[in-house]
Amino acid sequence: MKKRSFRFRRPDEMEKYILFRAQRNSYVFLIAALTLWSLYESYRVYAYHTRLNILPCTLLVAAMAVQTLSRLVMTRNAVKDDEDSFETAPLLRLILFICAAAGVIVTIGAVMILTSVRI
Repeated sequence: MKKRSFRFRRPDEMEKYILFRAQRNSYVFLIAALTLWSLYESYRVYAYHTRLNILPCTLLVAAMAVQTLSRLVMTRNAVKDDEDSFETAPLLRLILFICAAAGVIVTIGAVMILTSVRI
């Protein structure tokens, strides 16, 4: 009796396109939902003078940061071994993005510390 080997096949172009569209739609939904939630929380702070809930803003910044970082890394990897490409901007943008992300993280940490201290 012949033994069957189960191998995962590679997705074809149509399956890749469908997967890409589904991921893009879910990302757009995520960004829209987090933006609306951030606006709602801002309205509550302004109208009812409650404390600011920074969770939706933090999640929104994190989602956009992950998307930007992954795009920059994939762009850098795509042109890394190409001799005809003089594209060095993705690496420079990646370094600048990491610096900006570190600044945002430090700012969020400072806000959390300062809002937790009562005068």
